[in-house]
Amino acid sequence: AAPRPAAGTPAVTWQVGARPLPRRPDGFGEVEPTPPELVNRALPTKDVLPSPPGNTYASTISAVPADVLARSTWQPACPVKAGDLRYLTMSFWGFDGRAHTGEMLVNASGAAGITKVFGRLFAAHFPLEEMRVTSPAELTAPPTGDGNSTSAFVCRPARGQTTWSAHAYGLAVDVNPFCNPYTQGDLVLPELASAYVDRSRVRPGMVLAGDATVRAFAAIGWSWGGAWTSPKDRMHFTATGH
Repeated sequence: AAPRPAAGTPAVTWQVGARPLPRRPDGFGEVEPTPPELVNRALPTKDVLPSPPGNTYASTISAVPADVLARSTWQPACPVKAGDLRYLTMSFWGFDGRAHTGEMLVNASGAAGITKVFGRLFAAHFPLEEMRVTSPAELTAPPTGDGNSTSAFVCRPARGQTTWSAHAYGLAVDVNPFCNPYTQGDLVLPELASAYVDRSRVRPGMVLAGDATVRAFAAIGWSWGGAWTSPKDRMHFTATGH
């Protein structure tokens, strides 16, 4: 028999990344209705680092270790030098009600501020599903439309463009992308997140105008893509305004 989850741990009802979507002509996946298992998303966190001792917020800022850089999307053609990035570890609450330790690469100029932001989110018990460094394989993998990793540095162009994204400089953070989807026209990203386009149905992990998350980023001078008209990028916080 399968081991029973500990009390308070959400059941694993969905295997993230298991089912590739057919592609649209623009290269994104086909936008499909949200599967019932993800309409009120609360999947357990897979730990990448040891959980923090106790339930107090802890964070570290360091130069990017060579092994972390090697498994990140950084390469010499990126618009930021490896030496201008920092490796953060930060405590966060999972949807399982437990404290976890996440990791993030950000621009050195924003490192101290970002650890403050996530300290405020921890104090507010704002849940995150996962926080880990994006791998190169994720940039070329077929779209599955069900990702929900909170991350910052990703060396890629802006969506649908050839210019570098603010993420490529480590100057943007995406928070719970599935709970806070990007929309433009008929495009929803992640592609299975349509149930979260209705912001009147408030569920854990959502970012809403004027809430603790928006205020925490605003306090360090970062703006929110959810305030844009088109596209509306509800997951996106940026130091550059883009």
